[in-house]
Amino acid sequence: MAVREIFAGMPWWVKWVAVPVIALVVFGGVILSAIGVLIGFLFKVLVFVALVGGLIYGVRKFMASSSSSRSDW
Repeated sequence: MAVREIFAGMPWWVKWVAVPVIALVVFGGVILSAIGVLIGFLFKVLVFVALVGGLIYGVRKFMASSSSSRSDW
């Protein structure tokens, strides 16, 4: 018995309203948890990129200033 056969005699609102609402009620916690994990991961990636970029910027600025001060000697 296929899903299409089960929903064949049902009104449209059962397929397009009731079933999605029931799915959200049952799996809502799982969906929100997965979204939270994804957002947390993306935030950590963003922080990592910002820190590495800041480190590279700082090292290049330090190397540029130290090389120019060496030429002063």
